[in-house]
Amino acid sequence: MADFVVHWVDAFTDRPFGGNGCAVIHHAAHLDDETCLAFVRETSLVECTFLGPSDVADVRVRYFLASREIPFAGHPTVASVVAAHAAGTIGTGDVTLETLAGIIPVHLSEDGKRVTMRQIAPEFGPVVDTELAAAAIGLRAEDIIAPPQMVSTGLPFIITLLRDRVALCCAALNASAIEAMNNTLGEFGADVMEPFLSTLGGFTKQGDTFSRLLLLPPSPSEDPFTGSATGALASYLWTHGLIETPEFVAEQGHAMGRPGRADVRLIGPRDAIEGVEVAGAGYILMSGTLHL
Repeated sequence: MADFVVHWVDAFTDRPFGGNGCAVIHHAAHLDDETCLAFVRETSLVECTFLGPSDVADVRVRYFLASREIPFAGHPTVASVVAAHAAGTIGTGDVTLETLAGIIPVHLSEDGKRVTMRQIAPEFGPVVDTELAAAAIGLRAEDIIAPPQMVSTGLPFIITLLRDRVALCCAALNASAIEAMNNTLGEFGADVMEPFLSTLGGFTKQGDTFSRLLLLPPSPSEDPFTGSATGALASYLWTHGLIETPEFVAEQGHAMGRPGRADVRLIGPRDAIEGVEVAGAGYILMSGTLHL
């Protein structure tokens, strides 16, 4: 049995029980997949991260859902950086992370509480038939106001823009319809996450978008805040001319009682995005020792 330092961090919030929680396990990137998956299921969180040394970056980060390892995730990146600083692994300022999606540059504020990550340039995949997308989320085709499309800034999502918050609140996943939709994506279908549902206009007056990510088992039923999908959403909106400026505030989780906020900045013109900066705070809720 070995002992590991662990921090539980609420990401994209500056207060307890907001945003999205992530347990960060230090010096644990060498653990086998089954142990990592079992730990995620034990926590009932959407994702957890396992950190370790890196030969090519300041720290190595492995991201796990309850079902599989994934190449990158947004709120666990915020959590991992805040936790790594608290553990003394990294300092403030510019930091690099080794992930399966490549080297991710981040900046940590001097107080160690706010992370700005630069997600990679977006990859735009297939456009999805609107009827298929609507069936996958239990809505009507007319509730979707722009062509759904697969976009990835490290993790692929079907970006699905809805007409209003009523439609957003009424959405419900249909597992068989999601499978049918993903089967149309060819090589991308096996890795794509559940559809990322968004509306223009925030939940509060400060927000410019409001989003939800509903999840299938064995994950919890909904993700409180999704930083990776926020980068993909930003790329979609900017490329398709659906936002006027390259900077906006993304909100998520308010309807769950876990309000989260990200400040987003797109880098590059609409037709040649170079990257997406997604910034948010992290609040350390718990710390302790994990015995495995």
